[in-house]
Amino acid sequence: MAQVSVRGVSKVYTGGVMAVKDVSLAVESREFLVIVGPSGCGKSTLLRMIAGLEEITTGEIWIGNKLANLLPPKDRDIAMVFQNYALYPHMTVFDNMAFGLRLRGYGRREIGSRVRDAAQILGIEPLLERKPKELSGGERQRVAVGRAIVRKPLVFLFDEPLSNLDAKMRVQMRTEIRKLHLRLQTTMIYVTHDQTEAMTMGDRIVVLNKGLVQQAAEPLTIYEHPVNRFVASFIGSPPMNFLQGTIQRVNGQWYFNEGAFKLRIVDDMVAALAPYDGQETIFGIRPEDLYDKLFIAEAPAESTVTSTVEVVEPMGAEVYLHLKSGRHPFIARVNPQARPEVNQDLDIVFDMGKAHFFDPKTEHAIV
Repeated sequence: MAQVSVRGVSKVYTGGVMAVKDVSLAVESREFLVIVGPSGCGKSTLLRMIAGLEEITTGEIWIGNKLANLLPPKDRDIAMVFQNYALYPHMTVFDNMAFGLRLRGYGRREIGSRVRDAAQILGIEPLLERKPKELSGGERQRVAVGRAIVRKPLVFLFDEPLSNLDAKMRVQMRTEIRKLHLRLQTTMIYVTHDQTEAMTMGDRIVVLNKGLVQQAAEPLTIYEHPVNRFVASFIGSPPMNFLQGTIQRVNGQWYFNEGAFKLRIVDDMVAALAPYDGQETIFGIRPEDLYDKLFIAEAPAESTVTSTVEVVEPMGAEVYLHLKSGRHPFIARVNPQARPEVNQDLDIVFDMGKAHFFDPKTEHAIV
């Protein structure tokens, strides 16, 4: 299997529009790397440069031990799965999967063997004689993946392959692609705007924004230790809550002062926050780290805030509470046994051991 190395790669379009800025990544052999970010962040452009479908303005891309900058797509030994499936409507499923092999001069027996092996892996053997118009969206996506599998490439590239599927089918296909990776043990690079896909599928995640790599790490590391406010806000659903306030020292204790309420800062965070004494900071906390005081045996008063319920969203296994206290709205993800009503006041406990603080100017994480 092949490593992929992206070294200082940038892409500038006509007119000076920079889509990708000095990106460097090392994708290990057999790794499942997910590139995630909002629309227009440059993730698909980066993938297309790896595939050879976009010219590189500056930098180098290595696939295995080959410099790929000047190699045409057919010589890079990669296979790409597109968002829109890109199936030939006049061909059967078998012929769609076999087409690339025929262009490369493979024999009839070898083609038949590879197509049927891929069809068995994907569970589409009964569909081989059908045409794309006779298939569901999920079946078409399996055919597109199968067309990539038969190539037996060094690297698989996926460009938002599940975007056109309904929610239930996306969940199913996420699982199937992950199983496929475990079975084939091939290097895979997967682009998506869906942070849930990124968290559930990737061995490692690269968060991209405005053409720049924000953070590259394992999913839980990115979730628990975001390097800046953008990553903290983009990864997680519902997103992290942010409140602006001041760091204050009172009688030897350290607090985050929102204006309408104070929250005591845990001792482990004091050293990092001490230089911000008397200064504005951005406080962040995830919705699951806020609790209804009724369900907490011992809730410290210095971590409890009285809040007003503005919206209640029952989700089945949990409830999202849209709350307001002081200057800021925030969301709590609580136990479904909690059945508060709109305009009701609740005592909300902040788990300050899970709090995050960001510099208001740079938006980099302080702690």
